[in-house]
Amino acid sequence: MTIHVKIPLLLLVWVFALSCPLRAQQVIPLYDGEIPNSRHFDNLEVTTRDDGGNVIIRDISFPTLTLFLPPGNTATGAAVIICPGGGYYVNAYKHEGTDVAEEFLKRGVAAFVLKYRIPDERWMPQTAIGPLQDAERAMVIVRTRAKEWNIDTSKIGIMGFSAGGHLASTLGTHYNDVLIDNPGKLSLRPAFMVLVYPMTTYDTAVNHRRGEANQPDKLLGKNADAALRLAYSNDKLVTPATPPTMLVQASDDKLSPLNSVVFYTALLRNHVKCEMHLYQGGGHGFGMINKTTKDSWMERCFNWMEGNGWLTRRR
Repeated sequence: MTIHVKIPLLLLVWVFALSCPLRAQQVIPLYDGEIPNSRHFDNLEVTTRDDGGNVIIRDISFPTLTLFLPPGNTATGAAVIICPGGGYYVNAYKHEGTDVAEEFLKRGVAAFVLKYRIPDERWMPQTAIGPLQDAERAMVIVRTRAKEWNIDTSKIGIMGFSAGGHLASTLGTHYNDVLIDNPGKLSLRPAFMVLVYPMTTYDTAVNHRRGEANQPDKLLGKNADAALRLAYSNDKLVTPATPPTMLVQASDDKLSPLNSVVFYTALLRNHVKCEMHLYQGGGHGFGMINKTTKDSWMERCFNWMEGNGWLTRRR
């Protein structure tokens, strides 16, 4: 009897393992040696789950990159660096990070979830540049190892949610501001950006409500002056060279509904290829799945990428 019970259980475990979503191949430290713009401090990082089952990582001072690499026979050559949201206070690592990466993996797109440093004066002398340094370093790593990972260097984009959308749009508008070692002088410019309910500006006329989009002190410091706020108002820094961009936004978002609109308008004024999907409902922080609609913004994202040639497989 014991044998008859154990065999089906083992079989069930094996079947379950095969049916599970594909997981990250590897997690690597973002920096090989000393972390730039960093002072010695004990690692206080902690990972928790909120009431909705979302994985939240706090007090990040040691950044990493989590790799999701498609098999060679399915790889399109495209890649995306994903910046989870969290108001620059935390990283919403799963529903705005690894879950999204797994969807890209299914479509043959290499995905890299960036666990970027939380700007905090305890371990970061200059809070304003810390997350951008991490995004730049992530781009250098992916470009440097592109051949190894079967990636086309002309197809490396960046995606961000909420404050991660601010980080992504910061790289997309500040890519000439090199804040890390880049001996190979590799381009830091993303090929494209996908910004999901992003924060894009520190303009108080846009962010007139209390909340994530109206708290510049975490990134910029407690006494940020007008010049510093302007420097990180990415809607003001769009040029014709800004990467093609897709924006996803809910109209009833109480934190940052106009951030997408002003950024989209700036893209239009500069004749940058862009697309925006503005949903009636969904609020803020819905991740991949907006429960107020049957529409899938991820499908629209893949359609947009296909239309721009980033999903065309190599021959």
